[in-house]
Amino acid sequence: MTTTEAEGTGAATPTGAPETPGAVPAGTAEHAVHGYHDHKQEHLKRLRRIEGQIRGLQRMVEEDQYCIDILTQVSASTKALQSFALQLLEEHLRHCVADAAVRGGDEVEEKVAEATRAIARMLRT
Repeated sequence: MTTTEAEGTGAATPTGAPETPGAVPAGTAEHAVHGYHDHKQEHLKRLRRIEGQIRGLQRMVEEDQYCIDILTQVSASTKALQSFALQLLEEHLRHCVADAAVRGGDEVEEKVAEATRAIARMLRT
């Protein structure tokens, strides 16, 4: 498991120690503010809405709704998550990558590579 995969899950860090919520994962630079910080409440509201869509899917299955109707809602939920991911990626590029570019050095290359890997993961889904 990579450090990124362990973030926010309460999973063990690469060192095997349990992760403390809010702690900076091993191997990452500490940042006082992440790129999404200015829109955090909007993001949380959006994620709660998506969570409601998922709960609606569970309810549809429990109620034996028609397959195509469920698939339509799966598609809507998937699009909502993709849209959220794109917004978060944009904020990462504008904040974290741009900040690394200003500082110069190898960090900008690392941030670009990190963003490229995130984009590749998004395209695989």
